Amino acid sequence: MSNESLTLYKLIILFILDKVDFAMTNAQISDFILEKEYTNYFNIQQAISELVDSELIIRHTIRNSSHYKITPSGQETLEFFNTKISDAIKKDIEEYLHVNKYTLREEVSTISDYFQSKKDEYMVRCQVKERGTAIIDLSIAVPTEDEAILICNSWKSKSQDVYAYLIRTLMNPDN
Repeated sequence: MSNESLTLYKLIILFILDKVDFAMTNAQISDFILEKEYTNYFNIQQAISELVDSELIIRHTIRNSSHYKITPSGQETLEFFNTKISDAIKKDIEEYLHVNKYTLREEVSTISDYFQSKKDEYMVRCQVKERGTAIIDLSIAVPTEDEAILICNSWKSKSQDVYAYLIRTLMNPDN
């Protein structure tokens, strides 16, 4: 792979991350680039790794998923080299984000993770974020790792019900 190709892949990733107001997962970035057949998975991972190493994007890991966000240095770099991305690629990205932005944001806004806090105790942290602000942030202590994993795995599908229950219960003091 040429340096010019790798530079283009990096700029594509920076452009994508600059167009959203939330962190995107490795899978979300890779899916778009692979779907458009711009390059292969290994080149994407190399580009992402080099962007992280040069601090143009930051990585945050939640469970087994890496989330990426562009840094101010990444935005400056993109501004400087923006013309190296063809208008056709920019249009592809903008159309993809226009169609999928809500789904992409939804995928990364419901977060759950756990850690062992004491012997025979795990803390599970479940969040729903909207525009970077937690609208619910719930921590629960459970005795086993299996229970922690089960709660994390259930959070995405149950978070709206839990939120609605909490609001309904807390707003009605007679119950």
